[in-house]
Amino acid sequence: MREEKLQAKAQTVEEIKEKVQDAQSIVFVNYSGLSVADATELRAQYREAGVFYKVYKNTMMKRAFEELGYDESINEFLKGPSAAAFSMEDPVAAAKVTQKFADEHESIEIKLGLVGDKFISVDEIKDLAKLPSKEVLVAQVLGGLNAPIQGLANVLTGNLRGLAVVLNAIAEKKEQEATA
Repeated sequence: MREEKLQAKAQTVEEIKEKVQDAQSIVFVNYSGLSVADATELRAQYREAGVFYKVYKNTMMKRAFEELGYDESINEFLKGPSAAAFSMEDPVAAAKVTQKFADEHESIEIKLGLVGDKFISVDEIKDLAKLPSKEVLVAQVLGGLNAPIQGLANVLTGNLRGLAVVLNAIAEKKEQEATA
């Protein structure tokens, strides 16, 4: 029985380590004031944004971060009810959802964030939440790259159109001269 509990704890620590290593960013929250309905709504918003959200025991999270080589500064934030929102695809997704939800519900408290291997403060999470999503940034970059190409195509099309008009005018003039 005791060995099974130890094995379950070890599996939980491994799961946390895997999530931390695979995540683009993580937001840690205190969820203690959330009603069941609010918690369900928050989970749905995370799921919709592609964010993995889970409540872990603080001791399991502390152990996982320790095994991953992080310093013990996270321990001061892992007190009381703690949950983690892991952004696996878009680095700003967890921050955006959490910040929006926190603005609408005073019952949730943002504790800390992690981007790459750097812990970030609540203010930095708020700044991160203001950034556009990865898809929007990619679209903006591609739009910026496309603009010069579009301009070149318009110039070339304009020159070809002008050439066609001139050739047509010459052909009509020669035709009028031939008939006259």
